[in-house]
Amino acid sequence: MTTQTETLQETHIDWKRILFLLIGLTLFFVVNFSPPWPDAIDPTGKHFILSKEAKGALAVFLLGGTWWVFEVVPIGITSLTIGVLQVLFLIRTANSAFKDFMTPSVLFIFASLVIGMVFTKTGLTKRLAYRMLMIVGEKTSMIYLGCFVVTAALTHIMAHTAVAATMYPLLITIYEMYADDDKPTNFGKGLFIGMAFVAGAGSIVTLLGAARGAVAIGFYKDIIGKEISFFELSYYMFPIGWAMVFILWGFFMIFLKPEKKTIPGLREKAKILSQAMGKITKDEIIAAVIIFTCILVMSLRSFVPFLKPIDKTAIILISTILFFILRILDISDLETVPWNIILLFGGAMSIGFCLWETGAAEWLAIGWLTLFQNAPWFVFVMSIAFFVMIMTNFIMNVAAIAISLPVALVIAPYLGVAPEVILFSALVTAGMPFLLLVGAAPNAIAYDSGQFSTGEFFKYGIPASIILMAVVAIAVLVVWPIMGMPILTS
Repeated sequence: MTTQTETLQETHIDWKRILFLLIGLTLFFVVNFSPPWPDAIDPTGKHFILSKEAKGALAVFLLGGTWWVFEVVPIGITSLTIGVLQVLFLIRTANSAFKDFMTPSVLFIFASLVIGMVFTKTGLTKRLAYRMLMIVGEKTSMIYLGCFVVTAALTHIMAHTAVAATMYPLLITIYEMYADDDKPTNFGKGLFIGMAFVAGAGSIVTLLGAARGAVAIGFYKDIIGKEISFFELSYYMFPIGWAMVFILWGFFMIFLKPEKKTIPGLREKAKILSQAMGKITKDEIIAAVIIFTCILVMSLRSFVPFLKPIDKTAIILISTILFFILRILDISDLETVPWNIILLFGGAMSIGFCLWETGAAEWLAIGWLTLFQNAPWFVFVMSIAFFVMIMTNFIMNVAAIAISLPVALVIAPYLGVAPEVILFSALVTAGMPFLLLVGAAPNAIAYDSGQFSTGEFFKYGIPASIILMAVVAIAVLVVWPIMGMPILTS
């Protein structure tokens, strides 16, 4: 009888997986081998041709998105498929398609994950987790809130990828005190998806949370000829970023309400465990000094002229090198790095650059935004925010900004829309990709918890994205005008 059951399990066919595997392949072949598509035409009458390579890039983009959402193969393998298809179908050369798997951004994610490993190995994670639990108490709603507030606050002073890597092991420790095993629960899903979401919400508040802000301001200055200061950006972004943090807290309390209202005895247990750890160790002190020195130097790059030319990836990789030189980590630790996550971001960078270099992304942006060139000004502003929100889930948010802002700023004067509202609404949605893991590193880092699938992330991301668009609408119509932002030019 047991043998028959085992045989049935072995011969079970996952039809759902096969269906979405075939849907991805069908989308690829239909788009890649379809007849030429119409040109995109910008407001000045300039034509943008969708080349054969650009159409191929869109085909790869559709296959990758389908396979990532429904996880028909491991997410890292989907990324490898993205690179292989570009080469096999002559969309880009092998040198171009695969070099993006080790761009500075991917290495930055690698170094951030190593920092998370060091927090765990040295015991810093447990020490911080116990302290936090002693403060927030036993209510799971307050644990949610405490974790979300700390995550968002840290993104004001350091890159949201580094914040996610720092918070991840801390959340693992907290979750271990909630559940007896690592099986998915509502609390686990809310804790980790919430961390990813609020890391994005907090990162829009200053220029230190992510590179997208500085890039957008650079484009804005080149096109409009006006400077946006560090503090001006924070002034307009602070209420929006923090409104989203607290709205997301409410969102997860409704959609992923913890199974337990309280964890009885948690505060006392955390206190006992904290005392049992004893005094802080030498390795903890060394690790903390290395990590926070790197964070400080990366944060100072925006203000100290001689640090500006040094890429943040080189700075954060110094921490990885020092961890091994000082024997805080060894070769066995290197073998535990989650390469599935690193490959995921390698694939994301590859498809992002593919869309960018072939002109497919520009064709999409112009085609989309010119649909709204005669629309009411509010509809036009929201269409820009929506386009950036969708694109930043698939490609680098820096690229999403780079392809949409120039087009939007050309159309804006015809509708009497002030350029500031274009810039800030785009930056809000660029910071919060709630649909796909590839949209931001915190999403992928949270996924490593095993608490949710890519499909679940997408499912909760849909209502969260609708809420985000509603918040942008309120900001454009009410909040920013009250704060003094020009919305219309006439």
